[in-house]
Amino acid sequence: MNLNIPNWLIILGGIGQIFTALIYPYIRHRVFDWYNDVKQLKPLNQEIAKTYGRYIQGLNFSFGLIALLLTNDLKNGTPLAIAITGLIATYWVGKVATQIAYYPMYEIPKEKLFKFGGYGMNALFVLFAAVYSLLLTYNLVHYYNL
Repeated sequence: MNLNIPNWLIILGGIGQIFTALIYPYIRHRVFDWYNDVKQLKPLNQEIAKTYGRYIQGLNFSFGLIALLLTNDLKNGTPLAIAITGLIATYWVGKVATQIAYYPMYEIPKEKLFKFGGYGMNALFVLFAAVYSLLLTYNLVHYYNL
């Protein structure tokens, strides 16, 4: 199997992941009115929700940095490359599956910005899932000499 994943695709994915991390607070605030909803929780649950929000933001940013700074290392066929690309692929495939399974049940604001923004974000999530799934496959093929 001769599969080549261009560096520009990995870098594009990295930039996109950093973008999602940076825009995440805006989406929570403007699209989902998240902060007002969180205020209705008990104080400990408020902190837990905020902590998980920061985890998501931090992971997205970190995955982006890894893609930008370690582009070639993500496709070198080593066990660490398999582990990292497997982790990130699972994260994004899980995000896409969750998006498809659960998010259509909820209302988001009808403004054009949010409608097209939703399409754009979903396209990014699918891109991330595809890129890291390809990288995982590439690394497995090279590691096992398939």
